[in-house]
Amino acid sequence: MLYLAIFIIVLLISIITGISIVWALVAGYFIFFTYAIKKGKGFKEIMTISLHGIYEARNILTAFILIGMLTASWRASGTIASIICYALPMIRPQWFLAAVFVINSLISFLTGTSFGSAATMGVICMTMANAIGINPILSGGAVLSGIFFGDRCSPVSTSALLVADLTKTKVVDNIPGMMKTSILPFVISLAAYWLLSLTAADIGTSSSSLSTIFYENFDINLPTLIPALLMLILSILRLGTKKTMAVSIISALIICVFLQKMEIADIPSMLFFGFKSSTEELSAIMDGGGVTSMVNVALIVALSSSFSGIFQETGMLDGIKEKIESAKTRPSVIITLISAVTCMIACNQTLATMLTHQLCSGLENDRRKMALALENTVIVISALVPWSIAGSVPLTVIGAPALSMAAAFYLFLLPICYMASK
Repeated sequence: MLYLAIFIIVLLISIITGISIVWALVAGYFIFFTYAIKKGKGFKEIMTISLHGIYEARNILTAFILIGMLTASWRASGTIASIICYALPMIRPQWFLAAVFVINSLISFLTGTSFGSAATMGVICMTMANAIGINPILSGGAVLSGIFFGDRCSPVSTSALLVADLTKTKVVDNIPGMMKTSILPFVISLAAYWLLSLTAADIGTSSSSLSTIFYENFDINLPTLIPALLMLILSILRLGTKKTMAVSIISALIICVFLQKMEIADIPSMLFFGFKSSTEELSAIMDGGGVTSMVNVALIVALSSSFSGIFQETGMLDGIKEKIESAKTRPSVIITLISAVTCMIACNQTLATMLTHQLCSGLENDRRKMALALENTVIVISALVPWSIAGSVPLTVIGAPALSMAAAFYLFLLPICYMASK
């Protein structure tokens, strides 16, 4: 417990001083490395178990590369711009916040990334909300709820991949359960955002202006939607997450060349460094993506994965785990409470998920049920911790206040409904 306490202090210092969480995790690795030495583990053995932990997350790290390429290629091909242009005319003031929630849910489901969705549709929605005077706390909450809808249950979500890896299940097998348990929280959240939208102002001018920017810079037409449609269709056909993303990326690159008139020589740079617009207006809205955009997140996952290996081999959490398993409270309540604690300690979704799984795996023998438990708790609760990157990064990207977490109704309702149903 002493070493864990030291790690928590290091995390708090990082949070207070604003130092990157990556450095706190690096320090944490050396703290737990020291603990492993004390437990009689040799240098070579510790390095082996650390690398094994990272190896266990290889699918997620590979997915990060593909997601970076996917978000960049969708931006460059006009796929995201087309989705926005086709969606904007359907939005009315009376249900603006509800539309923000639904649209961000759709985009996050297609891309499987909360950060990517926030950087695209989230930014657009906040721009519109600010332009018409809607409370940024409410609009930020609607965006945060929406981007984590897909982050939790998309077939290409890295968090869904992580949970599947930990529980030894398949993402496609977990999705039906995730969708079923999300219905009630989604409907209640949608109703709440609709009621809050009744006082919204007219958005006609703002939406028209945003559409104009896209039409001036992209060839907006139905073929640009092909990458998104392929993502949906191939996911339904269970082609496989990596193959599905690869096909979508290839189709987007074809559109880049033949419809958006992009030079073939510029494609490698775009995929690696992200989409860069030639105009200032479009740049503020659409720039981003690429492999480099995922480096920081990949480092966090890699370091967190190395912790997991050390925890398992040294039995560092065994004492805590035994107390959890002997508790008389319902498993759903225990898993939810443990998730809240690990999210506050870990400061990121990945490590919190790993810790929760290690501590609570004995509470649920059914692998799919355990996967569903993690998806209904730690995956969304992580976005409600102000100092966790899961929620703070998206809110920073879209320019919303931290209080927006209080208006992220879906993220509260999902674990509450999960506890009530068990």
